[in-house]
Amino acid sequence: MSKILSLHLLSLACLAVTAANPALAQDSNYQYFGLSAGPSQAKTDGQAIVDSQLPAGVTSNGATADRRDTAYRAFLGYQMTPFWALEGGYFRLGEMSVASTTTPAGSLKGRLRSDGLNLDLVGSLPLSDHWSVLGRVGAQYARTRGEFVGSGATTPLNPSPSGKATNYKAGLGLQYAFSPGFLMRLEAERYRIDDSMGHEGNADAVLVSLVFPFGRAPTSAPIRTSGSPYVAPVPAPAPAAAPAPTPQPAPVVVAVLVPTPAAAPVVRQRLSFSAESMFGFDLSAVQPEGRGALDAFADKLAGTRFDQITVEGHTDRLGTNAYNQQLSQRRADAVKSYLVTERKVDPAKITAKGMGEGSPVTATADCKGKAPSAKLIACLQPDRRVDIEVTGSR
Repeated sequence: MSKILSLHLLSLACLAVTAANPALAQDSNYQYFGLSAGPSQAKTDGQAIVDSQLPAGVTSNGATADRRDTAYRAFLGYQMTPFWALEGGYFRLGEMSVASTTTPAGSLKGRLRSDGLNLDLVGSLPLSDHWSVLGRVGAQYARTRGEFVGSGATTPLNPSPSGKATNYKAGLGLQYAFSPGFLMRLEAERYRIDDSMGHEGNADAVLVSLVFPFGRAPTSAPIRTSGSPYVAPVPAPAPAAAPAPTPQPAPVVVAVLVPTPAAAPVVRQRLSFSAESMFGFDLSAVQPEGRGALDAFADKLAGTRFDQITVEGHTDRLGTNAYNQQLSQRRADAVKSYLVTERKVDPAKITAKGMGEGSPVTATADCKGKAPSAKLIACLQPDRRVDIEVTGSR
């Protein structure tokens, strides 16, 4: 049965890679669901379990236990901020079996199964555009059921024990984002469980999870324009021809003054693109919405003459200076690469600069606080942008 479910999970992974919608923006708030499977191991005292089932006058000759099985989990979650999510689900931790021979002659065999519901607070820390570290802590309500049979002189005291308890669970792991619509996790989790006979122990599981976000609405990349619109330079008027000299009785040298054209004024156009819509939150690969906005920009630029295009990447003040500088540079480089590769802009006329968090649009007094929160992240949204400046002369 476990092999069949594992194949189903693998099939879902293949389907998600091919069908996930990359046009979804990397929103800060969204829902998701997921499926998990992986090896589990019970950390309980097999000898204590056997002893609790033996009647008076019967002793164990030593207990053996098989504590390894496969765990499964299904869950729903809500990503409240880029760093925190609330997640609830159903889990099954597998089965543990115990066996013992007894004196007087006889034997005892039993198995225990645990499943239940959990509610976790999940924290994530981005390491790059795709990788994140995960940590979780939560509460779980588990039910453990047992089945025991004896032979010879051994009759189990409780052939069908059952226990319910609320305990903690915790875990650590890594997450990789294949696209905004498909994530994969590898996590190690520990569950505190009751063996249904008055003993507590742990169950550990290493789970591979397939996560499918939903409820993300695609958003177009808003463009803010500053400065006068870019106009193709108008050719300077040709100097007026010198008038032909009037015939005179005697030759006279006539000096003709030709007016010099005035220096061409510099014309600039500056555009600002939202980083969330162009890349997704904390990413630097240009998303379909971003490509559409850059195509519209390149179409307007076609057929005009310009001297220079400057691409500047900007971030908000959350995170370290070094990380923000690197992220802003990667975003500027990605925009330059797209314009050069896909829209054939002359690479000699375009430069990319990472400005980090040094040129915010927002004021500190308007966006108060240092700790990341949904309110602060939303307030700082204008700071996360890419500015493009086109310079020409008329």
